[in-house]
Amino acid sequence: MNFTRWSARLPGTQRRAAARDDRSSVPAARAESVRPNPAATPPGGTPQAAPATAGPGLEALSARDILGRLPAPVALLHGPEHRITYVNAAYTSAFGPRPCGAPAAEAMPELAELSLLPLMDQVLRSGTPRTVKSRKVRAGDSYTVTCTPVAADGPDGEAGVLVYATDVTDHAEAAERLRASERRHRETAVTLQRSLLPQELEQPDDLRIAATYQPGGTDAAVGGDWYDVITLGAGRTALVIGDVMGRGVRAAAVMGQLRTAVRAYARLDLPPHEVLQLLDVLAAEIDASQIATCVYAVHDPNEGHLVYASAGHLPILVCDEDGTVHRAEDPTGPPLGTGGWVHTSGTIALPPGSTAVLYTDGLVERRSEDIDEGVASLERALSGAKGSPQVVCDRLIRSLGVTAEHDDDVAVLVVQHPARTGSSAELFHNASLDLLGGIEAAPRARAFATGVLASWRFPMELCDLGVLAASELVANSLQHGTPPMRLGLRRTDRRLIIEVTDGDDHLPRRRRAEPADEAGRGISIVATIASSWGSRRTPGGGKAVWCEFALPG
Repeated sequence: MNFTRWSARLPGTQRRAAARDDRSSVPAARAESVRPNPAATPPGGTPQAAPATAGPGLEALSARDILGRLPAPVALLHGPEHRITYVNAAYTSAFGPRPCGAPAAEAMPELAELSLLPLMDQVLRSGTPRTVKSRKVRAGDSYTVTCTPVAADGPDGEAGVLVYATDVTDHAEAAERLRASERRHRETAVTLQRSLLPQELEQPDDLRIAATYQPGGTDAAVGGDWYDVITLGAGRTALVIGDVMGRGVRAAAVMGQLRTAVRAYARLDLPPHEVLQLLDVLAAEIDASQIATCVYAVHDPNEGHLVYASAGHLPILVCDEDGTVHRAEDPTGPPLGTGGWVHTSGTIALPPGSTAVLYTDGLVERRSEDIDEGVASLERALSGAKGSPQVVCDRLIRSLGVTAEHDDDVAVLVVQHPARTGSSAELFHNASLDLLGGIEAAPRARAFATGVLASWRFPMELCDLGVLAASELVANSLQHGTPPMRLGLRRTDRRLIIEVTDGDDHLPRRRRAEPADEAGRGISIVATIASSWGSRRTPGGGKAVWCEFALPG
């Protein structure tokens, strides 16, 4: 094969040759550039242009000369078997010498490592150049390779392929180091995020709860989604879900601070809107550039509903036993960290047999649709979801199309208030007594507590401790509280709860009584004999003081 004549078949050379033959064409811009000739300038005259020096023409250089001087590996192959016609010095230096006339599949293993053999077949058939980027050979170097078709020489000639490789090893290694750094950064953020979430959810007596957290796909940075379940005592439970607006380690760190603060504020047993009010101030102090949404809800088994407050978060959904889904509407305030807003609390019913879902926007938000459509899709999925909380949680994730490659974090908290029947219902009882009158209220309360605890078939020791605790709480309320007063007893499958409410909002505190003091020992006695105790202000004014006893196994 005449290698030199192939130079006229390379793409672009025919157009340049035609331009040289066309004498009527406009001269090239570089030919119009002239330089002054000082020797040809007469005194006081106009400088004359120096005659242009003609460079070597393309006819003076062969394709072998041009390709041989290139610093990049070049190979020329011909025919359907891609037989070797030529390899330049750079190719030989990179891959070793290659025998002319041998098929590339046998003599050029590097082409197979770069997956170029099928590509060259396509180039030969289509006559269209193809490029593959950053392919690695076994030696470890990376190349970007362009395969250019070369037309047949004469009627009996064979078409060929010009292979031009560029060493991009440094660039590929830098890109790999960057990807490895991003993976480590993401793994750090995911580890931090998961370590800040509850490792094990608290399971209240009256509720069944499950939750899931799924970080976004590998192309999405970790966000600040979180959830929590906090038992408040006296059978009450706080449910929390939130989302820090941002990505990466910083968002996860802010999330951890907010979650810790929520647990601390929850121990104060404040109404939901007051908890959010405190969080709002704290969020601005942590980082004024980042805001967060949050829902804080409290369930009281004696009331049968959720009391909640929302700071810019998506609405709670509650599905009744018959499949009807209710959406918690107002009140909703702005996100945490914005300031200047007085949050308020609302309520939504949570009767026995119902299921509540708290979630972050990653579950329902899609770029191709309005977020209200996503919430409506979640309502439809929830209406047909049955089974345990974990089963419902997994079904909602699947129904909303959340996969491992999802582009945002997703947190879901599913809460079920089971409808108990039969032997299970026998483990849950309530009894209450309005405390009317004066000093006779105390013996009436003791008699009432004795009869109720005996009817619940508690061991004698637990009955005596329960009567003592009820007596001390009632005496404390009679001495320091105001009407109306009420004694409540509640048993679950795991604990006995005793609670006394009155109309005074001053919360009692435990103190050390001096030997000469005639009072001040009631709360200390209760704290000593009970598993736990606490107090809170009630929404209508007044307070509730309670204690709990763990039931024997």
